[in-house]
Formats: sequence, structure tokens, C-alpha cells
Amino acid sequence: MSITRRVFLTALASAAAAPGYGQQAGSAPATMAERMAGYVAGIQYADLKPADVETVKAHFIDAIGCAIGAFNEAPVRAVRQIALANAGGPATVMGTNRRTTMEWASFANGAALRHFDLNDSYAGKEPGHPSDNITPCLAVAEAEGRSGRDLILAIALAYEIDCHLLDAVRVTARGWDHPNYSLPAAALAAGKLMGLSTPQLTEAVNLALAGHLASNQTRLQAISNWKGMADADAGRNAVFAAQLARAGITGPAPAFEGKAGFFNQVSGPFTLDFEKFGGRSGPFLINACAYKHYPAQMTLQTAVPAAAKIGEAMGDANNVKSILVHTTLTGTQYSADSPEKWAPETSETADHSLPYVVARAMLDREITSKSYSPQALHDPKVRALMAVLKVEEDPALTAAMPKRLPTRVTVTLSDGRVLTSQVDDLPGFGGLPMTRADVEAKFRRYVRGIWPEAQVRNFLDYAWTLEQRANLTGLFERMVIAA
Repeated sequence: MSITRRVFLTALASAAAAPGYGQQAGSAPATMAERMAGYVAGIQYADLKPADVETVKAHFIDAIGCAIGAFNEAPVRAVRQIALANAGGPATVMGTNRRTTMEWASFANGAALRHFDLNDSYAGKEPGHPSDNITPCLAVAEAEGRSGRDLILAIALAYEIDCHLLDAVRVTARGWDHPNYSLPAAALAAGKLMGLSTPQLTEAVNLALAGHLASNQTRLQAISNWKGMADADAGRNAVFAAQLARAGITGPAPAFEGKAGFFNQVSGPFTLDFEKFGGRSGPFLINACAYKHYPAQMTLQTAVPAAAKIGEAMGDANNVKSILVHTTLTGTQYSADSPEKWAPETSETADHSLPYVVARAMLDREITSKSYSPQALHDPKVRALMAVLKVEEDPALTAAMPKRLPTRVTVTLSDGRVLTSQVDDLPGFGGLPMTRADVEAKFRRYVRGIWPEAQVRNFLDYAWTLEQRANLTGLFERMVIAA
């Protein structure tokens, strides 16, 4: 690099760090992006309570278990191969001892984390998966040499921004996808780990949001591999945006309020009460996120145990005359909304299909990743049950949201008997706590056969003491999967 260019870049970075950079002169009210940036810049690790730290670690462990469990799945392998072709960067691809760029590590690790649709969820006006933001935080924290406390804080902040946006407005009703909320969340978390100034954080939001909007076609009709990668892509773009902002690049502003901004084009206008955000006067919303117990869409979590209980009592499936599934409005709109959900041909469609998941759980008494094999999807028994199944909204169940996501399954048998099972919530839902033992039990279930028990214990001991780590050098070596 020439001396002239080096001096120019140094000056540009210094200007970007200066107060007021990227803001309009005068006394105009702060934009949404500026207020988000100011909040993130002002929150420190000391603002987290011990219970918050424990919750972040539990969700981090849960997310890593989901990613390692999907390591050998074909779409995950394909993305990993592309990422590792871009070798030599500062961020590790989980399960390996090889590195790539921050963007590719974020994407590849995010695709693995989300593949089975097992990672946690949040039910606001819009349901979403805030843990998808963990992989960009992890990639940047490693690359920047940050501590375990820095990573914990960044994860908490990513969840906080994402969850408040999910609470604010439902964008899927207008044809857009919830990973759009991960764009500012992950960009701010990445920028926090990079040590960006408030003006730079503002530009990271502007850059991430304006150029990378995702449509909701990802989750409609026949669902593709991209369903499990759309939020990973948001994280990748967010990391890229934060790097651009650090280098002094400005983005379209105001990203939310502009004439062709997010409000006018995507969401409609909304407000956020930043004084109620975590670390100010409100609790951190990561504490309100629900753990998933089954590899299925969020509103189907209670459908699985309800259907499994019916399956235990019904005897021969040939005796089933009719099945009526009552769910929430969200359940009908997300999981019984199109012909593809009533005849799923892909695992991605099946794990979002209420008719399929109920019928499969009635037969098998459970739902696992094997429930979506081609043989399982075309099982004549499951298709026969789906043929006599109806889905209806129960307004009383809808009213229980978002604290609960209840499902009721009613089966009428050929001898006239009626069997009914309703499940309102599960551990990790609706304020019901998940203990460390619960978190570890799920973790073990999905890394079994991939990691030996000694490696499982070694990783868990490290992760539960993450706040004590000066850096993350010991984390990734504990995740390597033997050939």
C-alpha cells in the first residue's frame, strides 16, 4: 500500500470516529438508526445482571448444539465447502480448525445453526429467531480478539434489538421476511464488537438495512433450503455493513424514516420506547425467548406432544375417522396456509406443516430430524391421516399468545370414541424455566454420535464459564469434529 493511500485511509477512519460523522447539521430529531446506535454504544457488560448472563450462555449453548448437530447435513456441507474455499481469514468455521472471512464464517455457521429449525424463537407481533444473530457475533468476536464478556454483551444486544423490532410490527403481512430485523440487530452487535463509535454504528444500520431486504416468499408455498439460510445471510450482510462503516463508508439515510425507507416501503411507521430497553429500565428480552424442543416451526412445538399423547391412546391408526387440530391464528397462517403444507415434498416444507407434524407425531410419538426423510414424507399411513385432518383457529388459543403457543388435537375413532389432548406450553416457553440440566439434555441429544462425551463435557464447562475467558481461542478447538 502506498504512503499516500495509507494516510488517506487513516484520515478517513479518524473522521468516521469523530462525533457527528454521518449526521445532518442542526437540531433535527434523532433518527431510528441513531437512537439504536446510541443505545448500543451506551450499554456495557456491567448493565447485565447475573441472570441475564446465565440466560445468554444457555441460549449460546443451545445454538451451538443445533449447529453441530447439523454438521453433516448436505446443505450445511455445501455452504461450508464454499466458505472454506475462501481460506485464510480470521474467523473459524465451526466443527473445523479452518478459518475464512468473518462474513463467510457468519453465513456458514448460521446455516448450520438454523438447518434443523431447532434454535430458539421469540413470539412478538412477528415471530422470529434471534439466536440466528449469534453466529455473526461469534465470527466478529473471534476476529477482533474479544473476550467472553464482550461476546455475551453483543449477543444480548443483538437479541434486544431484534426482539423489540419483532414486537413492533408484523412485516410478513406485507410480504417481507423477519430476517430484515436481524440486519440492524446483527450490524449493531458486530459494530459493538469492532468498537465503532455511535455515528459509525448508525451507518452500519443504514448500510445493512437499505441494501439487503428479504421477501417472505422464503417461507411460502414449497419451502427451499434458503429458509434455513435467510437469517444467516442477514448476519453475513450485517458483518459486511459494520466493516464498511468502520472504513468510513456512509449508507442511505434515514434508513427507516426516508421517503423510500423501511417505514414507507416495508413495515409502515412504528415507534420504539428505548427507555424500556434492557439495561435502562426494562429487562433484556433474551429472557423472554423460548427454547425449541423439536425440529419444527415455532407454533408446532406444542402440537408434537399433544399429537403424541393421542397416538399413545388411539391404537391402530386405521381406526381414525377424523382429526381436528385447533391452533392460533399464527399457526394457521404459517403452517396450514397452502396446498404445499398439505402434501410436503421437502423437509423444509414438512417442518412448517401442521398437518404433517401432527400426523407424523401421532404415528411415531415424536418428531426428530429423521421425521422428514423422503420415506417418512411419503409414508402411506401419514398421508392417510392427513387426508382426514382439518385445521381451525381457536380465538381463545390465539388470545393466549405470545406467552403461550397452545395446540389442541381432537381425534374421533371409528367406534365413536373421542380423544382430546391440549398442550399450552413447554419448559422454556411462557416463562417456564429451563434449567442447566434441561439445556444440557437437549444439547446432548443433538450432538450425540458427533462428539464423544468427554468433548461434550469439555465444551459445556467452557461455555458455562464464558464470562471468565479473556479471549475465545479455546472455544473453537473444543468444537472440532473428528474426521
